[in-house]
Amino acid sequence: MTSPGRPDRRLVLDLLGDSVHRLTRTVDAFRGDDWRTPSLLPGWSRAHVVAHLALNAEGMTRALHGLVADEQDGSSPMYDSDDKRDGDIDDLARAHHHEIRDRFLGSTTVLHDAFAAVPEVGWDGRVDRTPGGRSMRVASLPSMRLRELEIHHVDLGAAYTTADWSDTFSVLLLDAMTKRLEPPERFVLRPLDVDRTWVLGPDGDEGEVVTGPAADLGWWLTGRPAPETLSCSRGELPEIEGW
Repeated sequence: MTSPGRPDRRLVLDLLGDSVHRLTRTVDAFRGDDWRTPSLLPGWSRAHVVAHLALNAEGMTRALHGLVADEQDGSSPMYDSDDKRDGDIDDLARAHHHEIRDRFLGSTTVLHDAFAAVPEVGWDGRVDRTPGGRSMRVASLPSMRLRELEIHHVDLGAAYTTADWSDTFSVLLLDAMTKRLEPPERFVLRPLDVDRTWVLGPDGDEGEVVTGPAADLGWWLTGRPAPETLSCSRGELPEIEGW
């Protein structure tokens, strides 16, 4: 894979602000039964998606507050456990849509403030997703949040699609998704609209080549159904594990 380095934090935070505004407009347009409409995620309604985004922001804020308070005992992970996280999403998704909306809007505000409060040295720290679970770089959290907002905005199935993604975000998504994947066979991503390539899998021959719009390639690499805009030099697309 070509090496882009770490994304610029200020750029990501700017993109994050724009993403919040777009998603807020979508959420504010939901009325009544719109909230119970199935999303593109199996088993989740739109209410589940927005509830997840609210709780994700609250979890990041909790971890960042612990970091700023200089907690070293792991007492402020994002979530107490995966089971509690899932249960909290279900509980909030059953609430009145005004409550879900308010939690989402409030959580985005406090997370913005939490990012602003991180001292420069704090960006080099780490936080835990769950107690004793996966540890994440603090510097990676803005990009993670941006992916959550943009990808799940599309998951809402409310007119916002991958075609609305900027080339900048699409490249950031491809960078992130290719880092997480370790396919058994080598293949190359060649977007039709971005002057970059990404190589995945073990060293060896170039392998098969997958082409299409950068945004749709990024969407596919999250493990979601492949758009018809993608094609593979050897026929079927490689299998991708879920994000």
